[in-house]
Amino acid sequence: MNGGLLVAGTTSDAGKSVVTAGICRWLVRQGVKVAPFKAQNMSLNSFVTREGAEIGRAQAMQAQACRVEPTALMNPVLLKPGGEQSSQVVLLGKPVGELSARGFFGGTGGPTPGERLHGGRQEQLLGTVLDCLAELRGTYDAVICEGAGSPAEINLRRTDIVNMGIARNAGLPVLVVGDIDRGGVFASFFGTVALLSEEDQKLVAGFLVNKFRGDVSLLEPGLDMLHGLTGRRTYGVLPFRHGLGIDEEDGLRVSLRGTVRESNTAPPVGEDVLRVAVCAIPLMSNFTDVDALAAEPGVVVRFVDRPEELADADLVVVPGTRGTVRALEWLRERGLADALVRRAAEHRPVLGVCGGFQILGEHIEDEVESRRGRVDGLGVLPVHVRFAREKTLTRPVGEALGEHVEGYEIHHGVASVTAGEPFLDGCRVGQTWGTHWHGSLESDGFRRAFLREVAAAAGRRFVPAADTSFAALREEQLDRLGDLIEQHADTDALWRLIESGAPQGLPFIPPGAPA
Repeated sequence: MNGGLLVAGTTSDAGKSVVTAGICRWLVRQGVKVAPFKAQNMSLNSFVTREGAEIGRAQAMQAQACRVEPTALMNPVLLKPGGEQSSQVVLLGKPVGELSARGFFGGTGGPTPGERLHGGRQEQLLGTVLDCLAELRGTYDAVICEGAGSPAEINLRRTDIVNMGIARNAGLPVLVVGDIDRGGVFASFFGTVALLSEEDQKLVAGFLVNKFRGDVSLLEPGLDMLHGLTGRRTYGVLPFRHGLGIDEEDGLRVSLRGTVRESNTAPPVGEDVLRVAVCAIPLMSNFTDVDALAAEPGVVVRFVDRPEELADADLVVVPGTRGTVRALEWLRERGLADALVRRAAEHRPVLGVCGGFQILGEHIEDEVESRRGRVDGLGVLPVHVRFAREKTLTRPVGEALGEHVEGYEIHHGVASVTAGEPFLDGCRVGQTWGTHWHGSLESDGFRRAFLREVAAAAGRRFVPAADTSFAALREEQLDRLGDLIEQHADTDALWRLIESGAPQGLPFIPPGAPA
């Protein structure tokens, strides 16, 4: 095999990431050397590769589905929103500047003042993206690409480098995924094809229905009619399954629906549960850090935005954020800042991760992210933070609470710790903990030791399970995605599609793309 496939969607969150991961796991179980690829991501959830490159977490998970090490080639362009109108542009794993939406996607006029990405507008990145894809295709038997949003974004088609733009240039067949749980899937499938140009339509091989509930036989007449209308077949109907979402990625608005996984339903080991409240701060990033907590039997994780919701929490987590100063102001406006300060004074457990760690410090010097200069933090940790223009991107390894810990760092803030007990390159004062390390709670021994400390401080008779393996749970989740494809998709037809491309003679569906 030497092929490829683009998994597109009728909408954002149609299931492209999940389907891509499932196809990757199915292929690797067939002995195929496969890699994931997403030309351009918009995500606040990112990951650091071993070579120190920042990519979307979904592509890191898809690489795990392929049983290969993630690299910057798998996600050459990453957009990290910093507000409603601008994003940091990460190119081949390194930040290269801030751009407004107009500056990146194009339009009348040039970049706004202060935009310092030169020659980096979307259409100018197509060559780089295609080079990355070509390198992957030269190394792997198959590359499964994921689109973004919808391929029928007619306002953005001219500069598209992630959907039909890359499919056309690389000759990739396209499989369109639709979320039937939302309703309107037939109209979405038909409309997606009908809004594409004739050349783009030639690459759209067919459809995949996602999140179906009920008797498939009741759906089949509609699929037959869709085939009659479009000349394109449906390659499978995937049933609705709980707990199958992989790390969220698209858009500025974080969807908390899929954050806490449902894969673990074991009862608590001890007599009590442990309640974890995560402050849902603006521009929350890498909130996947708490997935490892949610995987523990007896740990209840919820996201909160009011101070009274902290009252019964045994642990409060202040997560990472792409806007540290903005998040700090939000905490003060909501009254959560005062509640956090009181908790710290009462020696009730608080954990700050990355931006949350910075917020808990004494002051922040920021001429990079918010450009607000010196801003007072909450003052519960003896830490001074200065934002550097260069971003720290590392995969640290260390020890805490007598256990081995691995993590990754993604931040502009440089922390100077002046006192307290060392903790993962951050510090601890009483029951307030702060670190720049993401992913530390995925280290099983450390997570259990940390939860035992939290339970003791909270007076809870909670006992962490001795055999919970977060890595094993991730593997089980990916295997379930592979099973979903193997059991509910026409894998013979998918194989032919990946190996041979889109079928010849697919009909044109009017009206096609506007002039």
